[in-house]
Amino acid sequence: MDSLPSRMKKFGIKKEDQLVLQEELNFEISRIDYRKSFSPEVTRNIIEKLKHFSPISDPYEVEKKESNLMLLSRYPEFQKLVKESPNQFDTALRLAIAGNIIDFGPAHRFNIDETIKRVLKSEFAIDHSGQLKKAIKKAETILYLGDNCGEIVLDKLFLETINHQNVWFAVRDKVVLNDITMKEALEVGIDEFATLISNGDDSPSTLLHRVSKEFLKIYKSADLIIAKGMGNFEGLMHEKNPRLFNLMMIKCEHIGQVVGANYGDFVVKQNHL
Repeated sequence: MDSLPSRMKKFGIKKEDQLVLQEELNFEISRIDYRKSFSPEVTRNIIEKLKHFSPISDPYEVEKKESNLMLLSRYPEFQKLVKESPNQFDTALRLAIAGNIIDFGPAHRFNIDETIKRVLKSEFAIDHSGQLKKAIKKAETILYLGDNCGEIVLDKLFLETINHQNVWFAVRDKVVLNDITMKEALEVGIDEFATLISNGDDSPSTLLHRVSKEFLKIYKSADLIIAKGMGNFEGLMHEKNPRLFNLMMIKCEHIGQVVGANYGDFVVKQNHL
């Protein structure tokens, strides 16, 4: 997460409130038991504090809209790339993972074109894509856990490519960073290829102890779960579940160490392997 001063500026918090908020956050952070707390939940709680002081309902509204529109404008180009590929599944999968670079949470810049060029030529650091393809063919129901705006457009292309008839696509229940909510999922047309569902929580992740009963029922019953991004990985990494596949780009050295990959690597990982 970015530094607190930059985050407070992004949320439009008044200078007179910043010191009070800083003290509250320092107190909360000092009480964290990192043996029990998940990083996405810590982030969620910090953002909740920021929201309380912020006059802005959606601090990343402009970035979310711009990234979605930018990728949607190029959708025909990406469709053509997939259709002309000798391995359409592999190309669509790689594009979906490349989309994971679009993130306004971590303090880094991204270049979607450079990332696409690299992912199309690179080997996956962890490659369980063969297992994923088999699991998709066998699955009667698929649960796809969405991540960020912009990225969601390439998720749509992947869903169009696999053309599965029974996919649930999960979004965050409320605005958090540049993660997708029902609003953005509908704007980019995910509902053309999947049934949309809120996970019932506003964490930048999927935390099973916080999600809604409706979502948890689908999570437990789905034959296959596809989780996009590091946030979803962090929330579910202790789930020893062969139904769960993680698709992500490594944007944090700590997560890379946990996964067994390096910063910048592309990963398709079946959870229990």
